[in-house]
Amino acid sequence: MVTNTLYAVKTTVNQEQAVANLVESALKEKGKKEHGIKAILVPEELKGYVLIEASFSEAIEQIIQNIPHARGLIKGGIQLGEVEHFLVPKPSVTGILEGSIIEIVSGPFKGEKARVKKVDETHEELTIELFEAMVPIPITVRGDSVRVLSKEEKGAE
Repeated sequence: MVTNTLYAVKTTVNQEQAVANLVESALKEKGKKEHGIKAILVPEELKGYVLIEASFSEAIEQIIQNIPHARGLIKGGIQLGEVEHFLVPKPSVTGILEGSIIEIVSGPFKGEKARVKKVDETHEELTIELFEAMVPIPITVRGDSVRVLSKEEKGAE
């Protein structure tokens, strides 16, 4: 039984997805099975690299030769444990603190600015108070519908 290893392909920054798409196209043309390539991973946090799971590195080297923006294969394999954190999605409210000033980017309050009163990581929601409201009423919004303008501690009001 052949074990698969992850290999890192160095790419031009911001061209990672394009390189991954071209590798996938090349595999479809030549047949995925004969190269032993199982998966292609483009972690958003890892700029300038595409991770490819394969049985052996020579197959990857052969495929990336003719792909624009693919700079080369990093020597040696990568263990799954080293990239496991890229495979687990982070909650959309990670990094947002109580007291932060945010702007709502979608929904009925789009464009409004508010202060975060409570962060609920399990439901990925924020309880906020709008600045422009006549009466400060707490509103609950999804974490992915806001953009942080400034991070402040809770006591900085």
